[in-house]
Amino acid sequence: MSEVLIDMQQVSLQRDGQTILDGIDLQLMSGRITTLIGPNGAGKTCLARIALGLMTASSGTITRRSKLRTGYMPQKLRIDESLPLTVDRFLWLAQPGHEDDRIAALKRTGVAHVRDRAVQKLSGGEMQRVLLARAILRKPDLLVLDEPAQGVDVVGQNALYGLLAEVRDELGCGILLISHDLHLVMAATDQVVCLQQHICCHGTPEVVRRDPAYIALFSGQHVPADNLAVYTHEHDHDHDLQGNVHSCDDASHQHAHDHSHDQHSKEKGTHNHD
Repeated sequence: MSEVLIDMQQVSLQRDGQTILDGIDLQLMSGRITTLIGPNGAGKTCLARIALGLMTASSGTITRRSKLRTGYMPQKLRIDESLPLTVDRFLWLAQPGHEDDRIAALKRTGVAHVRDRAVQKLSGGEMQRVLLARAILRKPDLLVLDEPAQGVDVVGQNALYGLLAEVRDELGCGILLISHDLHLVMAATDQVVCLQQHICCHGTPEVVRRDPAYIALFSGQHVPADNLAVYTHEHDHDHDLQGNVHSCDDASHQHAHDHSHDQHSKEKGTHNHD
């Protein structure tokens, strides 16, 4: 049975006379992936930080489960280029413990080979997976990821979202995922919450993508809603986190994707940024 990890009721945030969040009701549940989407300035990162207790709301109530363990993967992490810091040391600083745990976390996210490499020498995709390894080291009840797929190509994003679902199943944790990548998010989440200071709409991906509020909001951001569609296809291979192709014993794996009908959108994807 899923349980409530964080219950947010009528949460609002004002800054410098401007409303950032207005009357947000949101429950984060164990075993469920919730994806928060919205255009620039919608308040997505602020809402996540309030949920984690890293930011104080102007009003409303936030109830967290007792002894809640959280793992947080920030959108950006800047590390001084002159700082001598290996990946293994970086993980230890976040969660001191036995090296076997750090090795296991890196293996789980597909980047065990970078353990002794300088953090500053990682590619964008490698860094995102190291940040994910750091987040899951604590075996969190709630995993919060702010734009986890940035710097990762489309094939790598697909593998990364699949990995998140596996982590959810293994740890039984809830996941709050913030993303602007509409076409892949829709295939990887249990619940979509569309935010524009307030919650415009929410529900399963199939319900939200047909909601007039969602269509109006992203049409206003020059995202051609008519070009977005969910479809499934079958194939006899799979991709790992590095994008390598592997044959599958079961030849009928189905994947759900949102896609764009024009070639440009297929190659570039659809993105907004906070």
